[in-house]
Amino acid sequence: MERIIDTDIRDEDILDDSIRPQSLNEYVGQTEVKENIRIFIEAAKMRNEPLDHVLLYGPPGLGKTTLAHIIANELGTNLKTGSGPAIEKSGDLAAVLSNLEPGDVLFIDEIHRMPKFIEEILYPAMEDFELDIVVGAEGSSRSIKIDLPPFTLVGATTRAGDISSPLRDRFGIVSKLNYYSEDELVGIIKRTSKVLSMEIDDDAARELACRSRKTPRIANRLFKRVRDFALVIGDGVIDKKITKEALDRLKVDKYGLDQIDMEYLTNLIEKFNGGPVGVETIASSIGEEVSTLEDVVEPYLMQEGFIKRTQRGRVATEKAYEHLGHDDSRLF
Repeated sequence: MERIIDTDIRDEDILDDSIRPQSLNEYVGQTEVKENIRIFIEAAKMRNEPLDHVLLYGPPGLGKTTLAHIIANELGTNLKTGSGPAIEKSGDLAAVLSNLEPGDVLFIDEIHRMPKFIEEILYPAMEDFELDIVVGAEGSSRSIKIDLPPFTLVGATTRAGDISSPLRDRFGIVSKLNYYSEDELVGIIKRTSKVLSMEIDDDAARELACRSRKTPRIANRLFKRVRDFALVIGDGVIDKKITKEALDRLKVDKYGLDQIDMEYLTNLIEKFNGGPVGVETIASSIGEEVSTLEDVVEPYLMQEGFIKRTQRGRVATEKAYEHLGHDDSRLF
């Protein structure tokens, strides 16, 4: 089932680059990370050296890709992009690295999904700006060393624990991105409304922020869907009434929970008496992949206090019972 509040990047997110901030001053939220990066960039410029390699980690949709673009813009250099799963052979990595110019920023998304042997080729490139690759068939192979221009690698991951220690240790700057506050999301929504020339009032922006799962990507996506409702069945202005009607019709409730979240909580409470129960069992009961529940559904439910993860399995909290209108029989 396609979820409007999922955090995966869609075509509409890629195509609508107009709402992406271009500088640190435009970037809303992540204040500590942003200010630290600002200092590191200025220091690198003063020394006339490339910025240390940067690792950005945290839940999807919080702005890791945007920060990579901003870093390149602030440095006044080009941004080259790649993806961990797409770099399958040493030749793939060599092609990316050999096209870099001095000072370029190389952004690798999902860096935790790079094959281990690719990681090992990347080590000397990060440390010494050298690339050692083996070419030729077995029996006639030879090693080639390629000098690389100084560059900055920006790696992004949603699973920092899956990155090997040798690779992690080669990043001079490691920053975690956290979920956004409601006020920060209101600021992002207001900025998006100006960029897209679609007026939204303060109450509507607040309502939208409350249902955006503390995630800018979801906030911007919901804004565009509410905009559609305002244009077609409203008066062309996004107010609180049209926002609530649109999000209710999209089945996104006041906490940002959608149909899959509600199915998860309903099954946990009604079929398994609130738990504890294993995630594999819940996945089977609602017809979803375990990885989807672990990576997308559960982190937000835990963040908002609807479930707890214990050694024996998942457990529904009192807040989950109240939200679904059930009495918590375990309290009696």
